Amino acid sequence: MNVRRVVPNLRTEDPEACGAFYARIGLSPAMELGWITTLTGTGGGASPVQLSLMTEDLTGPVVPDLSIEVDDVDAAYEELRAAGAELLFPVRDEEWGVRRFFVRDPDGRVVNILGHR
Repeated sequence: MNVRRVVPNLRTEDPEACGAFYARIGLSPAMELGWITTLTGTGGGASPVQLSLMTEDLTGPVVPDLSIEVDDVDAAYEELRAAGAELLFPVRDEEWGVRRFFVRDPDGRVVNILGHR
């Protein structure tokens, strides 16, 4: 299983103000779905620079602390389930083109594990 990217998710009540703040340091909207805006920057590495601003999670129980994109969501789910991890949201296909689930890490953070279909 390979990790493709890791994106911090910030809960916000005012995505426009937060977006304007981060625009001042070079981040710009790459995706806007109303409840989530993903900002990107140019960065200098192989992976894109990304940050998501979320007012809620449209179908999930909470706003996750971070999102990790993997190449095999089902393998990640089975690995974490078998290890006894606390699964908060079952594997499902979302209408915006991802397959995902939520899991809690050992420090209590909620992680959205996803892959693009």
